[in-house]
Amino acid sequence: MTYEKIIADIDRGDVKPVYFLYGDEAYFIDKISSHIESVVLDENAKAFNLTVLYGKDTSVEEIMLIARRFPVMADKQVVIVKEAQDLARSIDKMQAYLEEPTPSTVLVFNYKYKKPDKRKKVFKLFAQAGVFFESKKLYDSEIPSWIESYVREAGYGIDAKSSAILAEYLGTDLSRIANEINKLKLVLPEKGSITPEVIEKNIGVSKDYNNFELVNAIARNDVLKAHKIIRYFAAHYKKDYFFSLMNVLQGFFTKLLMYHALRDKTNKYAVAKTLGINPYFVPEYAGAAKLYPMRRISRIVSVLREYDMKAKGLGARDISLDDLLKELIFKIMH
Repeated sequence: MTYEKIIADIDRGDVKPVYFLYGDEAYFIDKISSHIESVVLDENAKAFNLTVLYGKDTSVEEIMLIARRFPVMADKQVVIVKEAQDLARSIDKMQAYLEEPTPSTVLVFNYKYKKPDKRKKVFKLFAQAGVFFESKKLYDSEIPSWIESYVREAGYGIDAKSSAILAEYLGTDLSRIANEINKLKLVLPEKGSITPEVIEKNIGVSKDYNNFELVNAIARNDVLKAHKIIRYFAAHYKKDYFFSLMNVLQGFFTKLLMYHALRDKTNKYAVAKTLGINPYFVPEYAGAAKLYPMRRISRIVSVLREYDMKAKGLGARDISLDDLLKELIFKIMH
């Protein structure tokens, strides 16, 4: 069952008696949990019928005792167990409740950053009793499209370049991304758009000097612009930017190899789906493919591996990361 399906079911009143939400992506777990709370209970009912427990401060026996209570002047009560992974050693005791859950209780377990052993009977019972959902981390390539969806669902606009800049700067932590986007919404007019200029002014990511623009310069073999950008990096960024950039470059050239291997390059939407990119960027890959044939890319991939090792201290102990990056960009583009 997907996150979207769970939310849709809750919205139409199909609320299960038990939700076991687990996985490495806390964002979806928190969103489902809070959505259940807001849909099932109105503000007045929450005072008597919402119980929030924490795994390290409670016990399975207490959870079952509370879950078996009847709601007060309402159809349902909601019991949310946060940090439920702290109950891993005793969770087997939940079997007695799961075999006959209380219909008027919605019991939610938030079991973060840990995978349950699905072979155990208790977890099979969780799945049978209600919703058993794994919240997985999104791949790097999925983040820009998630950003675009999040922004547009909120009634604002964003272009592909801006979503790529945000993804590159903020990483894959969806809670952090959502928080930064919510801050940007405060400075935008109604139905306004997030642009590179808005990002630069309010988050501090330069619209001209970032990993996105560096890859774009490399894709066009614009040596002058590429060196301007890495000089800016050296002057303004912390040293750990090197490894972030290495991941970006490896991803770009891997996708470029995939582009070369495609038999049909005429349908940009099919190409975008295969490469895991926004269709907006397909022309960039088409142009780069003309400048970087497969043999040249193979050499570049080897160079990237070589400089990744050097950055970690193997064979280049007396060279700064800034100088390593200058050498790397030179070798890529010549």
